[in-house]
Amino acid sequence: MQKRTMLELIGSVERIIFKNEQNGYSVIELMAETETVTVVGTMPNISVGENLKLIGNWKNHPTFGEQFSAEICEVSMPTSTVSILKYLSSGAIKGIGPSTATKLVETFAENTLEVMEKSPERLAQIPGISKSKALKIAEEFTKLFGIKDLMAYLGKYGITPEETVKIFKVYGINSKDLISSNPYILCDEPINIDFDKADKIAIESNTENDNICRIRAGIIFVLTHNMNNGHTCLPKDRLNEACTKFLEIDIEKVNSALTQLLNEGNLQSDIISEREFIFLNKMYMSETYIASRLNMIIKFTAQRIDSIEDKIISIEKEQNLLYADLQKEAIRKALQEGILILTGGPGTGKTTTLNAIIKILEAKGEKVFLAAPTGRAAKRMSELTKKESKTIHRMLEVAWDNEDKPIFKRNEKNLLKCDTLILDELSMIDVTLFEGVLKALPLGCRLIMVGDSNQLPSVGAGNVLDDLIKSEILPVVELKEIFRQASTSLIVTNAHKIVNGELPDLSIKDNDFFFLQTSQPENISETIKDLCKNRLPNAYGYSPLFDIQVIAPGRKGPLGTFNLNKILQDTLNPKSSQKTEIIVNGNVFRVGDKVMQIKNNYDIPFIKDDTSMGEGIFNGDIGILTGIDNSNSTVSVKFDDKLAHYDMETITDLELAYAVTVHKSQGSEFCAVVMPMYYGAPQLYYRNLLYTGVTRAKNLLIMVGTPWTIAKMVENNKKTRRYSGLCEFLRK
Repeated sequence: MQKRTMLELIGSVERIIFKNEQNGYSVIELMAETETVTVVGTMPNISVGENLKLIGNWKNHPTFGEQFSAEICEVSMPTSTVSILKYLSSGAIKGIGPSTATKLVETFAENTLEVMEKSPERLAQIPGISKSKALKIAEEFTKLFGIKDLMAYLGKYGITPEETVKIFKVYGINSKDLISSNPYILCDEPINIDFDKADKIAIESNTENDNICRIRAGIIFVLTHNMNNGHTCLPKDRLNEACTKFLEIDIEKVNSALTQLLNEGNLQSDIISEREFIFLNKMYMSETYIASRLNMIIKFTAQRIDSIEDKIISIEKEQNLLYADLQKEAIRKALQEGILILTGGPGTGKTTTLNAIIKILEAKGEKVFLAAPTGRAAKRMSELTKKESKTIHRMLEVAWDNEDKPIFKRNEKNLLKCDTLILDELSMIDVTLFEGVLKALPLGCRLIMVGDSNQLPSVGAGNVLDDLIKSEILPVVELKEIFRQASTSLIVTNAHKIVNGELPDLSIKDNDFFFLQTSQPENISETIKDLCKNRLPNAYGYSPLFDIQVIAPGRKGPLGTFNLNKILQDTLNPKSSQKTEIIVNGNVFRVGDKVMQIKNNYDIPFIKDDTSMGEGIFNGDIGILTGIDNSNSTVSVKFDDKLAHYDMETITDLELAYAVTVHKSQGSEFCAVVMPMYYGAPQLYYRNLLYTGVTRAKNLLIMVGTPWTIAKMVENNKKTRRYSGLCEFLRK
């Protein structure tokens, strides 16, 4: 982020307009020198009369006008008799009202707060205050200033006021003592502070490397880190080895601490293929729940539909088509067995098969829900089926708990009101999200899961589609035949060649798949520039922003998305005095840029074209930056029918999207895709990644680079290895 000049504001609290007791966010009026100003920010447990030193910046709110946005808040006790009286009269301390406050200040004057803190028994001198009440007042006073003291203590280690509020809510008045004795408690649920922050506190207190608390926290950190890389578990031997290197201690000490965690139920273990695996509790619960719930669905199936053959013949006549044998098998299984995995590559008729299933079910009066993991995937599903499709989050009615974590209103106690659920892009769904779906599924509800097992796995932990297929306990139909109308597409036929380990045909120049050979990175980037700006718009009428998408294997290097985005931004949306700019993390954003949301953020507000309002923009959503207000450090982005508003905190969720990685493109489809093919990081150049990129193209695909790179990717069939337990749990 561009370095901003931080301002200091000092004053006393005049009035508290709003206070969120859960997270400490407050809106106050502050008397700063001779004027009253409005301040917003995380300021937990502040009270009228307190003196504040605030670090932050001025912002102009569109409704409430100029405000000071505080990022750091230091509280000091009132010192004058007037400010002490105002403070105590405000009800800040339980047990003291205006009348008692007046008596205290009349008796102890400017020493009132010092007496309350250090000599509380003296309060009993005041008529109406007993010794027991005096001690209770002192206890409340200590509690109130405990969080302020804790904030000052933890702030120097990079722990934010919001995190401090959460810590104080969990550990209370003893927080500082508990953290001093074991900083690694901060790594535990529900606080989840980064291990390196806790380690920083421990290093200052001379904690040894082999401290048992450090080892335990380190083990959980390594498991969590690997969960964020897609693994739901790790083999015990690999976990021990990783922790030994990370913590720089003996393996015996790691193994001893791991045994403790397992015995206490803080972690789980299971034997998979005669090898012991270690799970975080939440991953173990998700995978075992999914396995048990799917086994229950198999035992208690949805109502069978009769006379299927007649219904298939009727649709064939009506639609003037003939279903292939595997398509008919898929229709039968979906209608008879109540659960089905439908998989297959492009052009194999998955959508045609689905449409037949939907038609038959709706004719029987069943309520059919369609859902996909991303907004773009849901929109594509709606276009193909002509039926409403929602994101899974929207279908499950995402909400937030007291920790501001997403939860689903649809669950075991509030089931979905449907007879059939069709889930698309199952390869993109992680175990946590799939667990949420199954929890909301009514018993006897038909479940049809659609996906392409040759695509990349989910961003989140797990390998759901692959595990379900490999378990061999669920009905699976893989469509393999490429239909005549699709077989004329070189995109389709080359995609199937790639997934079968064959080289795609790069020689044809009059179809929808083109290869432009060039061997130098600078020539490749120049060709991509020309394609996006001139050749494709001129030849096909494609919009560089809405129709053309550059997709690259990785982010780094001369042909990674980071560099390509800079080149394409300068080409397609060059700097101009007419276009406002803002710099975030060293990157320039300007009005008119194509941008992508890079993680789920449930708090970003938006207004739809129909004037309805909501919150939440999701990972992979692509939009156009329509406005920048540098005075307030805010931007507006149009995502399809939604106009979203970002501040300086949430704007870091955005990246330029002229070029995106294959991983980020998954679940989307673009009119024209341009792919640089030049060798880079070996871990990113493999068959499934190439296949996924190719299948993002709807009408036109152009590869630019060397045939050697394509050959190497086709040859490398080493899928990204993911450790998970779901397949084994399903079989058990």
